[in-house]
Amino acid sequence: MNLTNYYIVFHDPIWVLILTTVLFFPVRKLIWVLYVRKKQKAQGAVSDEEKKSLKKRANFTSILLCVVFSYLYVSQVFN
Repeated sequence: MNLTNYYIVFHDPIWVLILTTVLFFPVRKLIWVLYVRKKQKAQGAVSDEEKKSLKKRANFTSILLCVVFSYLYVSQVFN
């Protein structure tokens, strides 16, 4: 069994997954805060229900952003 083959196959996806996971939580919080502030500026007050919907929107945006950034970063740094 040659470990070099496994390393070559799984190296990039593992690093993409690790970097995505590490970046997800701070990016989600940042995007959520920006969404809430924008909504507060427009409406004045934001209800808890609106905050939950904005949190879901921030989840989707941050997952997409983190996966794309992680893939591009790993492909540039490790290859």
